[in-house]
Amino acid sequence: MTLSPLTIKLSSSLDRLKDVMAFVETSAGQAGVPPEKISGLCLAVEEAFVNICSYALKGGRGEVALAGFPGTETFVLEIRDTGPEFNPLSVPEPDLTIPFEERPIGGLGVHFIRNFTDRVDWHRENNWNVLRLTVKIHDGKVSS
Repeated sequence: MTLSPLTIKLSSSLDRLKDVMAFVETSAGQAGVPPEKISGLCLAVEEAFVNICSYALKGGRGEVALAGFPGTETFVLEIRDTGPEFNPLSVPEPDLTIPFEERPIGGLGVHFIRNFTDRVDWHRENNWNVLRLTVKIHDGKVSS
């Protein structure tokens, strides 16, 4: 059984981060996602939203829409933004073997997004970036 998605649309302002986090916690919790997975999903969504607000849509000059799609096995959180085309999956994995103080700035956010979810997909649709974060409600990875 798949339930109806929950949605929220807001300006790309860091002031709205609290609303984004509340939406993720509520929609994932209602879908039956375990608390430890919700925490990881929140970190991934926070990173994505902050990047959208800070780089793609500076100063709240665009829209961000979130939708939570509950299913029996997975929960999908979709983040859409009206910023310039950007595929975060094109960012290479950071070299974590380099000592922290010698690492270049950046790159860890997408690493968190990849590692705190079970599957990440991106596509461009009607001038919107669409980032889909999937977590399994039960243990295990999501197959491609």
